[in-house]
Amino acid sequence: MDIRTKNYDVIIVGGGNAALCAALSAQEEGAKVVLLERAPESERGGNSSFAETMRFVYNGVNDIRALCPDLTDEEVASSDFGVYTEAQFFDDMARITQNRTDPDLCEILVRSSGATVQWMHQNGVRFMPYFGKQAYKIDGKFKFFGGVTLSLWGGGEALIDALSKTARKKGIDIFYDAWVRDLVYSDSGVSGVVVRMKGVTQTIKARAVVLACGGFESNAEWRDRYLGPGWDLAKVRGTKYNTGDGLEMALRIGASPYGHWAGCHAVSWERYATEFGDHAITPQFQRHSYPFSIMVNANGKRFLDEGADIRNYTYAKYGRMVLEQPGQFAYQIYDSKWLNNLFDTYRGKHVSKIRANTLEELADKLEDVNRDQLLKTIKEFNAAVKTDVPFNPNIKDGRCTTGLEIPKSNWANPIDTPPFEAYAVTCGITFTFGGVRITKEEAQVMNTNHEPIPGLFAAGEMVGGIFCFNYPGASGLTSGSVFGRLAGRSAARSAKSKRAAA
Repeated sequence: MDIRTKNYDVIIVGGGNAALCAALSAQEEGAKVVLLERAPESERGGNSSFAETMRFVYNGVNDIRALCPDLTDEEVASSDFGVYTEAQFFDDMARITQNRTDPDLCEILVRSSGATVQWMHQNGVRFMPYFGKQAYKIDGKFKFFGGVTLSLWGGGEALIDALSKTARKKGIDIFYDAWVRDLVYSDSGVSGVVVRMKGVTQTIKARAVVLACGGFESNAEWRDRYLGPGWDLAKVRGTKYNTGDGLEMALRIGASPYGHWAGCHAVSWERYATEFGDHAITPQFQRHSYPFSIMVNANGKRFLDEGADIRNYTYAKYGRMVLEQPGQFAYQIYDSKWLNNLFDTYRGKHVSKIRANTLEELADKLEDVNRDQLLKTIKEFNAAVKTDVPFNPNIKDGRCTTGLEIPKSNWANPIDTPPFEAYAVTCGITFTFGGVRITKEEAQVMNTNHEPIPGLFAAGEMVGGIFCFNYPGASGLTSGSVFGRLAGRSAARSAKSKRAAA
């Protein structure tokens, strides 16, 4: 099939969750749609294929059961799902981004989240409660916390598989190994793309284009340029194909940069992880049990408040703090009181772990850490813990330290019960926050005069202004879905009006 002869209304650039939602949404509006994914089919899906969860508004157990029809009565009876209201979502977005989230974009994200997740479910995506990572069993009952209640059944790869199958059933053309390099642009706006497919560069025309091809987290040169010195050394948690192509081609035709270009989502990650994500082993690189540890750097000192907040609200900023340490690494240290509760990712083959029966032995084995200072740090930490406050992992329990330069605000336990384990971590970057400016009504890309660029729309990591400094866990996938759905619908309507005027 010669793709150049097809009469497309909408071209979707990208192959992840945002792109597929845009494609499905555009098709629902009657558009003839083609999706161009840079990666080969075996690596399709961008960062979405590495995802696990979605944050969305829900009003109780009935909303959860509607999305998880396989839940049994027994599972429901043993679970406290609670609620996650619009007000809670708004509060989380404002607090976590230091009130820098764009209020209009934030409102679209929050108010559309519940309906969008239901729409995804109708398009074949399956969900399940996030037992274990977002609900500890206390007194025989799982209590969910932190606003993240459901995970993707089968993970991100299953998400991409489900949306792709639905897209093909609905007549959407999908091409892999299709590297879009430029936009077809004139005074009348965007009317197509230049794409390299199977070694051949060609031009594909359409009445509208949606850019949903990710940020620049996989581009070491751009990371150093925009995020700052040292970021070229970060590990990339996800796809190697998010190198900022969509941003570059949009900026080249005058798109307005927007949002926190020096910001990103970055976590504590296996110190010796692969350079980029690898579906076979990447899940084993997660080191997200840190709220119940102490973290020390090469100088043997703590450098952050491990218990400042529930993990969902700190993990995406703590990778930056690890990167800023000498040698770009740190150790998470646990004693036996929490070892049995560590996430499964601490027990795989791809784990840099040191185990010892005494603190002195542990300090000797951590050869790249200042031994004497480490022992002093642990001694001072242990003495500072308020052990009279009850420990509760499901809430911010207030079990803190007193008198330390860097406090631990919750879940503080003395590191005093052998055996002891230390896990080596570095920084793993997930996605970048900087993007392009879009209109609030249609997700249409705007130029530096703050005028809409005819025929050009954006979604996913391409959209700037939503996240700043930090990120409420599981809201990135939701943002991709919400704005993908909006961009696809708007692009189809734009194409329809152009077709009618022709």
